[in-house]
Amino acid sequence: MTPALPPALVVHGALGSTAQMHPIVEALSASGRFAAVQAVELPGHGRTPTSVGFGMGPFTSALATAVRDVGFGRPVVFGYSMGGYVALLLEASAPGSLGGIVTLGTMLHWTPEVAARAASRLDPATMRAKVPAFAEALEARHRGAGGWEQVVADTAALLTTLGAAPPLTDDALRAIACPVHLLVGSKDDTVTLEETTRAASHIPHARASLLDGVPHPIERVPPALIVRELTDLADFTTGG
Repeated sequence: MTPALPPALVVHGALGSTAQMHPIVEALSASGRFAAVQAVELPGHGRTPTSVGFGMGPFTSALATAVRDVGFGRPVVFGYSMGGYVALLLEASAPGSLGGIVTLGTMLHWTPEVAARAASRLDPATMRAKVPAFAEALEARHRGAGGWEQVVADTAALLTTLGAAPPLTDDALRAIACPVHLLVGSKDDTVTLEETTRAASHIPHARASLLDGVPHPIERVPPALIVRELTDLADFTTGG
C-alpha cells in the first residue's frame, strides 16, 4: 500500500511573515509530495495582530491551531530561524503533535549575552538609518500587525526573555518524539553547526547537517533545497 502523503506546514522567522515564505510554499505544493501545504503566520507579524499576545506561548498556540486545522494526519513542519524554535517547542511540550521537523538557521543556544547582542541590533531608528531598504521592507510587511516598529520592539523583548530563561532546555529537547533534521548554512553568520549539533544530540531522533554555500536570509535559500530536505524527512516518517 502506498503511504498517505502528509500535510506540510511552513513557519517564518523573526520579523518575517507568510508572504516571505510564498516561494517555498509554492515549491512544496508543486512537488506533489504533500497532501496540503500551508504557511503559518505567527501573532504580531505580517497581517496578524498581537491581540492574542506576542511570545513563544502565543506562537506555539498558533502553530498548534494550524496543526489541528490542516487535517490529513500529523504534518511535517519546515521552520525557518525562529519558526524552527517554535516547531521544536510545540513538539517538546506536546510530543507526537508533529510528524517531523526540518529547521534552518535556528538558534538553539540562548544566554543573556547572546540575547543582548541580538536585541541590540533591533532598534528601529538605527535600522532606518543604516539599512533603509530593509526598514522599508519591514514597514510594508507588517502594516497589518500594528506597524514594523512595534514588531521590532516586541522581538527585541522576546529575545531578552529567551536569553534569561530559554524554554528549550536539554530536558525539553529530550521530550521531542518526532524525527528532526536541524540545518545550518555554511555562510550563516548567526548560527553555528557546533551549537546545532549539540542540540541534536539531546533529541532522540535528530541529526544536524551543514548546507554548503547557504546563508541565513531565507530569500537567498533556493526553495528546491527546502523541498528536498522536507521530502526526505516525510519519506522517512511515512516509510515512502
